[in-house]
Amino acid sequence: MPPRPSSPAPAPLLAVTGGTLVAAPRWPSAPAGRARRSTAPRGPYARLLAVPGARAFTVWNLLARLPMGMFGVSAVLMISAERGSYALAGAVTATGLGATAVVGPWTARLVDRHGQAKVAVPAAACATLGSLALVLCVLLDAPAWTLFAAYAATATTPNTGGMSRARWAHLLRGDPAALHTANSFEQAADEACFMLGPVVATLLCTAVPGFPELGTLVAAACFLTGVTLFAAQRRTEPPASGAVRSGRSPVRGNPALAGVLAVFLCTGAVFGSLEVVTVAFADGLGHRPAAGAVLGLQAAGSCAAGLLYGLTRPTGPVDRRFRRHLAAMAAAALLPLLAGTLGSLLALAGALLIAGTATAPTMVTGMRLVQGLTPAGRLNEGMTLAVTGLLGGVAAGSAAGGWCAEHLGAGAAYGVPAGAAALAWLTAVAGRSRGPSGGGAAARR
Repeated sequence: MPPRPSSPAPAPLLAVTGGTLVAAPRWPSAPAGRARRSTAPRGPYARLLAVPGARAFTVWNLLARLPMGMFGVSAVLMISAERGSYALAGAVTATGLGATAVVGPWTARLVDRHGQAKVAVPAAACATLGSLALVLCVLLDAPAWTLFAAYAATATTPNTGGMSRARWAHLLRGDPAALHTANSFEQAADEACFMLGPVVATLLCTAVPGFPELGTLVAAACFLTGVTLFAAQRRTEPPASGAVRSGRSPVRGNPALAGVLAVFLCTGAVFGSLEVVTVAFADGLGHRPAAGAVLGLQAAGSCAAGLLYGLTRPTGPVDRRFRRHLAAMAAAALLPLLAGTLGSLLALAGALLIAGTATAPTMVTGMRLVQGLTPAGRLNEGMTLAVTGLLGGVAAGSAAGGWCAEHLGAGAAYGVPAGAAALAWLTAVAGRSRGPSGGGAAARR
């Protein structure tokens, strides 16, 4: 039988992904009896990471973001081990977070104006020096006020998660469904870092007897390396918005955005108090090294919920969904309080895992609302303001949780995150009851 003539190469498939034209080759018809294969990404997350340049900036951003889940726990473990006071540890970390909340929006404004690569690396270098100064002050047994001053120097920490979200918003402009998936992916990445970060930090701080400073040192090295390599991915970087010259904050004249940021402030208090109280709770039961793993379960629940939420296509106004998710988070925050009264670390682990599932949908929806309410060209600043609200809440929650754990007992101190979650929901409801959402189209998307 004569050989079959070769068929011409099939025309490529053309698709538009986030404003980018992508050409994918067709597979030729499969021979009889052999299954046809497809090279096209099947799931929404696979399609997301198929965007040119997405994998590179995602990997390095994750390396830069992992220390965000390490710094707080490392500082608490280091200071409490060397100075014997959870109240001091909570106050120091609160000071650093408070300073970041003040300086962060200015750093983000510079990023929007001059670009991520030009601003993020020197800002990260300054913050790293602050972390190293904290370690040095602890090692030298310096006065307590030096701990506050050193940790306040980390205020220039750039918003790594916000910069990554800004890249997705730039790459996926005009594709709301893909952007929802990207926001869910980023929230899941946040939770994964806050799931692994406390575990890694606890292991490092307790691995070498008498040297709890190891956690902060490793976190600082990973942070600076990750930011530097992330900033080097120039082809996915959003263009600098050099025309933004006004010193006026995006919150000015924008009551809807201000209301969302107030909710983020209360939400941050949930996270900050949970961290300090859980470390104190585990320590009180004689299981201090397990604190990171227990905290990681809360982030694990949120990470899983975030990935599943990204597969959905939510309907209805985004501000209404935000309030609904806040109500679920407030209800779930009662579980750790119940477990704390029982005095069981195992019960607390299960309670945090379940409570964590309400976190990611709340944060994804809230960030989507912030994106829609932020003026064009100020996206990184708007998202950093959201993180600023969170950090301010984390600072207040850390201080309140540390005080309550030391004076009222760790079990009763879980009333702090429960109360903060309820306040977040009430703040959102109060904002709605004052009138229309004020978000216009952004509140309906």
